[in-house]
Amino acid sequence: MSHIFHRNPQSPPALAMRGEGSFIWDAEGKRYFDGSGGAAVSCIGHAHPEVIDAVVAQMRKLEYAHTSFFTSEPAEQLAQLLARRSPPELKHVYFVSSGSESIEAALKMARQYHVERGESMRRHTLARLLSYHGNTLGALGIGGHKGRRALYQPLLADTRHVSPCFALHYRQEGESDDTYGSRLATELEQTILSLGPETVSAFVAETVVGATAGAVTAVPGYFKKIRKICDRYGVLLILDEVMCGVGRTGTYHAFEQEGIVPDILTLAKGLGGGYQPIAAIMASTKIVGTITDGTGAFQHGHTYVGHPAACAAALAVQSIIERDNLVERSDVLGGYLNELLRARFHDHAHVSDVRGRGLFRAVELVVSRDPDMPFDPTLKLHARIKHEALQLGLLCYPGGGTIDGANGDHVLLAPSYLTNRTELEACVELLGAAIDKAVQALPVK
Repeated sequence: MSHIFHRNPQSPPALAMRGEGSFIWDAEGKRYFDGSGGAAVSCIGHAHPEVIDAVVAQMRKLEYAHTSFFTSEPAEQLAQLLARRSPPELKHVYFVSSGSESIEAALKMARQYHVERGESMRRHTLARLLSYHGNTLGALGIGGHKGRRALYQPLLADTRHVSPCFALHYRQEGESDDTYGSRLATELEQTILSLGPETVSAFVAETVVGATAGAVTAVPGYFKKIRKICDRYGVLLILDEVMCGVGRTGTYHAFEQEGIVPDILTLAKGLGGGYQPIAAIMASTKIVGTITDGTGAFQHGHTYVGHPAACAAALAVQSIIERDNLVERSDVLGGYLNELLRARFHDHAHVSDVRGRGLFRAVELVVSRDPDMPFDPTLKLHARIKHEALQLGLLCYPGGGTIDGANGDHVLLAPSYLTNRTELEACVELLGAAIDKAVQALPVK
């Protein structure tokens, strides 16, 4: 009997015993291809010897030092690497332990920036419907996925949500990319004006939407329009790249493909690659300078901020990504994965869309394709696909409520940057088999 309160106590997970490269083995000796990197975490696979050695070496030197007393060598080196890989505007790094913590810190940093400038009325954070920014109450509060919010709604801070940039479902008939993006930018502007520009602190968005909608990219030009609206009203732009950052979408930062730079950036999953819990907030010089020239200190902190062993792991992961050109590899292999998915599902009766960038791809499921009609959400098709995939030896990352927080199913893939074409070919075949088995097993109505 397990004494762990598992995510689903009625169906406890298998016992993972070891990992190597793109695979994990359970206690029964069964091998699984990690097609989603857990939750888009294991960007360089499992048991990479260089990362293990780096963590052990750091543990032998210094396992922990509170940042109210000390900084540490790996933290300084990691921050330097991130600054070097980022635009000149983003040169300041604050380390925490999870993506949710990074969002919480970003919201507080934005608030303090405005207060330091004498604009203490700025308290509202705007975000998008269908978004997901973390599971702590502040992060969940700005998230726009109805299903994830429902249980905790009475505890969540009031947040205004605007429309997602999800052309497949929300672009109007006859709208071009430009007119659709302009309509969404106008909606954001009208929301800011309705609240009063002097009361709005920040707008938060995932550069590429991850868990809730499955690798959804914005139409070209959307983020440039959003950036202009934020600048017009003094609203900070916070981009959440917890899931889609550090090479996952084929560029080091996902925002590079949008032609903009955020005021604050959050990074997490691929930062440490799963070897240690770590996340980061990168902030612009104007924000950090305003705070340091004001009260002089960021009014925030956690016990494990800048943890030396976690920073050592992330430094090793990021150094490997840089040295071995893994961002470029993610781009190239991502293109091949896209080809495989399109070939496998182009005429599939129950797959309406294949989308994403780099090694961050998803398929969306439908009852029928003309017109697209989602499955009844009570069937929980996404969960059935996950179950069938597990039986076949594939780890994938399905989600429900894809279209509006209640309806729609998708499956997300985010394999290691060190995977190869043979593994990707097998992955897509297993996913196809899992989808077919799950659909065929649905109860007849």
